[in-house]
Amino acid sequence: MSGAGTPDFFYREAQRLGYVARSAFKLLQIQKQHKLITPGSSVLDLGCAPGAWLQVACQSLGPLKNGGAVVGIDHKVCSSLALCISEQKVKVPPLYCDSRVQTVCADVMKLPKNQVRALSPRQKGFSVVLSDMCPLVSGITTRDAALSAELGMQALGLAVGRAATAHLDEDIRTDRLLNDAVCTADDNGILQPGGHLVIKLLESEDNKEFSRICKPLFRKASWLRPKATRSSSREIYLICLGLRS
Repeated sequence: MSGAGTPDFFYREAQRLGYVARSAFKLLQIQKQHKLITPGSSVLDLGCAPGAWLQVACQSLGPLKNGGAVVGIDHKVCSSLALCISEQKVKVPPLYCDSRVQTVCADVMKLPKNQVRALSPRQKGFSVVLSDMCPLVSGITTRDAALSAELGMQALGLAVGRAATAHLDEDIRTDRLLNDAVCTADDNGILQPGGHLVIKLLESEDNKEFSRICKPLFRKASWLRPKATRSSSREIYLICLGLRS
């Protein structure tokens, strides 16, 4: 739906093409511009419900013979905060997805990196990490932005580990944004060297800090507001290419 609550072009196109949500077109645009996902890629989708990005990620892998894997994590439909591969996990959409796609029901904010890494092929980490996580919007701009930044920092911490703290000011280093996912004894993240990271955030001053952290860590870091983003939304995506080893 559009900001006015009426069906818009992307909503209608998602219905017509069989995507479970209009957000599919956001990742389609990111993929078209940056070619994040290639045959054989291992993709982690954080905040995967309702599954539109799972569809696009699997599509981007190409035919089944090309290999690759897509793992989606979300806890919206899970009554427990623990890792629980169960009937409550996000249902894999039947269209565009195949046996390379699996979903896990877990709270990303509490999930240790070693458990996430164990979900990757041969437990060697992922070549692409996608975070479409977003807090329940309250309408209070500063609160929503702070919660979004917390989710974004969680995704960044999972991806690059303790390296995320190297470019922070000392006063921010102990801020609540830097939770156990970043400051854990496990220094290494789950993103493979040369890998790519996408993080959704709400526009705020905190975004400057994300740029400052990511630019030294990746070959390229840039911002994108996809065309499929609702006009009323403050969503923006940080696209980080080529994790330096």
